[in-house]
Amino acid sequence: MFWPMVTLSSFIFNKMKKLLVIGGGASGLMAAGIAAQNGAETIIFEKKLRPGRKLRITGKGRCNLTNIIELKEFLDHFDSGKRFLRQAFARFFADDLIRFFETLNIKTDSERGGRVFPVDNDAGKVVDALENWVHRCGVTVRTNASVESLLTKDGCITGVQVPRESPTAVKAPYANRSRKSRENSRLYQADAVIIATGGLSYPATGSTGDGYRLARDVGHTIIPTRPSLVPVKTSGDTAQQLQGLSLRNVEVSLYVEGKKSDKRFGEMLFTHFGLSGPIILSLSRQIVEEIQSKKKVEISIDLKPALDEQKLKQRLLRDFEQSGKQRFKTILKELLPRKLIPVCCVLTKLDPEKIGNQITSDERKRLGRWLKDFRFEVNGFRSYEDAIITAGGVSTKEINPRTMESRIIKGLYFAGEVIDIDADTGGYNLQAAFSTGWLAGQSASE
Repeated sequence: MFWPMVTLSSFIFNKMKKLLVIGGGASGLMAAGIAAQNGAETIIFEKKLRPGRKLRITGKGRCNLTNIIELKEFLDHFDSGKRFLRQAFARFFADDLIRFFETLNIKTDSERGGRVFPVDNDAGKVVDALENWVHRCGVTVRTNASVESLLTKDGCITGVQVPRESPTAVKAPYANRSRKSRENSRLYQADAVIIATGGLSYPATGSTGDGYRLARDVGHTIIPTRPSLVPVKTSGDTAQQLQGLSLRNVEVSLYVEGKKSDKRFGEMLFTHFGLSGPIILSLSRQIVEEIQSKKKVEISIDLKPALDEQKLKQRLLRDFEQSGKQRFKTILKELLPRKLIPVCCVLTKLDPEKIGNQITSDERKRLGRWLKDFRFEVNGFRSYEDAIITAGGVSTKEINPRTMESRIIKGLYFAGEVIDIDADTGGYNLQAAFSTGWLAGQSASE
């Protein structure tokens, strides 16, 4: 049998690399597990009692993991970070993520629009599977552990500084979470550090902007942050009257200073404060920017997008002729959800008790215009507590897209929402978190 020659240099260059991950969300768990699989001695610092708190509530608790549309179309759903993410997606994309979760016994299925969910629709099981996986990989998870600052020397990362209170050290599922570490020092040395702290959205889950502070303190530029994928507030009480009503297959157009700026097709929701739902959330990034710029913002809802004005005119004429002896509010039941009928009558100034064959041509035109342009003035947006993600973050110009390593501090890496990347709803943001986490863990442990 042949035994390779072992020299002192072999021990020096093959020593276990020490790697610290700040944040135990989707990107942090992925980064830590990959790094540990590659042989790195890996520790996660998670400020909450358990990792993955935000991941547990994604997709309304169903966890929209990714989307199976083609890469080009996938990238088109990103408002920022489109070019930056190409390298990460080239290394680890939707098919890879689906296969990865299959190895963790999380089976998935795709729905309309290519959205991928766990078959059992349980985000909690996804988090549990990731926690068990990082444990099997040998990752140490220190919970209730905030990082105060990064330690650097001569432009290189050397470790982190933590509060004097000893964090909870966990190397197994959370039966041992009460065991306190006995380490007295506030300094943890490391060969590499990955910041995966998330953004500012859903702060109760631990996303309070710590990563921005840590990155800024060592010289990184932070693109101004703002809520994104966030419900919007509207003037008046119309939305409040329609609270709870969901509309499907409608087209929503965004108007800024009277000019049409964007449009989306799909589902939306009325709330006690304004508008929400997938297409509203997708438009919210631009809405937030325009509101912050003090511009007039309006949303127009086309309730009958499948019908152009001429076809709608013919449809209304036919309906009123066929139901000429019925009252206006009764005829509207064939056109609108029941909850929307009183609002329609008020806004079009049409008498709900008027008989159908008494409705004039001008009144039909008025109804037709409203059906194609049900308009709201937007006067604000909800806070980070209701925002799914945060727009802005660490500038992508200062991160190597091939490795996720800082171009400013050697050995410092970034993953997930802390970076200036954000996209529509539909699994795009979570895929970006997993992909950048995978690449950061891979690169940092090499």
